[in-house]
Amino acid sequence: MSTIVSISTAPGIGGIGIIRMSGEETFNIIEKIFKPLKYQKIEDIKGYTMKYGNIIDNGEIIDEVLVSYFRSPKSYTTEDMCEINSHGGNVILKRILDVCLKNGANLAEPGEFTKRAFLNGRIDLSQAESVIDVINAKSEKEAKSGIKQLEGYLSKEIHQIKQEIMDVLVNIEVSIDYPEYDTPEVQKNDMKNMLNSIHSRLLRLEKSFDNGKIIKDGIKTAIIGRPNAGKSSLLNAILNEDRAIVTDIEGTTRDTIEEFVTINGIPLKLVDTAGIRKAKDEVEKIGIIKSIDEANDADLVIAIFDSSKELNEEDIEILKLIENKNVIILLNKSDLNTVLNENDERFTRITNRILKISALNKEGIEKLYKIISEMFNLNEINLDNEVLITNVRHKNIISKAIENVKKAEEALDIDMPTDIITIYIKEILEDLGEITGEVVTEDVINEIFSKFCLGK
Repeated sequence: MSTIVSISTAPGIGGIGIIRMSGEETFNIIEKIFKPLKYQKIEDIKGYTMKYGNIIDNGEIIDEVLVSYFRSPKSYTTEDMCEINSHGGNVILKRILDVCLKNGANLAEPGEFTKRAFLNGRIDLSQAESVIDVINAKSEKEAKSGIKQLEGYLSKEIHQIKQEIMDVLVNIEVSIDYPEYDTPEVQKNDMKNMLNSIHSRLLRLEKSFDNGKIIKDGIKTAIIGRPNAGKSSLLNAILNEDRAIVTDIEGTTRDTIEEFVTINGIPLKLVDTAGIRKAKDEVEKIGIIKSIDEANDADLVIAIFDSSKELNEEDIEILKLIENKNVIILLNKSDLNTVLNENDERFTRITNRILKISALNKEGIEKLYKIISEMFNLNEINLDNEVLITNVRHKNIISKAIENVKKAEEALDIDMPTDIITIYIKEILEDLGEITGEVVTEDVINEIFSKFCLGK
């Protein structure tokens, strides 16, 4: 493979920047462009060593740097690697990158370092995918879930399931060559027990996606209500900052505002929407349409009403909109004289999750968090004792494997020949191999790594 190089730190000004290089020519290129304070032959430099010196281009010092050396196979890619730690800033990093390219390196594609780690067998495909999850983590639990997958927890579970299948298949193959080894009844009994076992394990993994999706994507939460009900005040109270404009003028919010907040380690994607009413102009009409779309697409709807005023036609329309949805009703402005209460049948027929709050005074926010935690069982998500599926690709493959388990079980129930049943069982192995990358097309690999950032 060619020697690749890329800037691995995010663009912008910072204390340090890192240029990463990997491939068989790495050390030859470094020897041309790096002058260490204390010279040492490149072949004498041990892996996991860092040296101080200058990057040079045609005799000119570009920057003083620290260079880390990683020798094959004990590196991220399993190839010879180095990381140049320079001063941060786009200009310096770009100059060092250009020097590396000029001396024989090729610019790396997005995710190419991790792709090489996968292709060279250091990690499997599910571990490679977890790298981007760790980078993009929006909460501690999402980061922890990504780290567990990077450490191979999912891979281990998949390999155990595959081994359970292989143990039965091997016995069947042996009995074909040596019929006296097992009777057909014993074979089918072994297959039935195995299929029951892996069916349960795969169903447990598939079900874990419910929690995994929450950890990875968060709970998409639409805040809806009529103008001046207190939607933007609620958003500001939750974020503890003046993120949304709050005025007494109706229709201030005309577009959606999205922000993340963390509850019990789970990201809550809050969407403040335009007040729902009869639009007074085309711009407001577009905003209201987006509000309704957000409510229909949300995992959770927080419907907020001004408890100091009687319900009007706009409020009634909102109540119709939230019927049969995962909803919490907030009766805002509890600091004023209220005319609405939690026992109002117009609310209770929709949900029993009704809470009085004062968004202005930030009263009731902690109770709101508690209700959300209970609704989504956030306290029960335990990353220490279970493997969670957070990746849609993995979930779809597991669902496909479960369908093949069902086909094998049905074939077994109607007493089909063993060799027919084993076709379905081998399909399960193929499916699971797609998760770890043992059975995967080049197009899938390219699609996965195209989502990575440069330098990773």
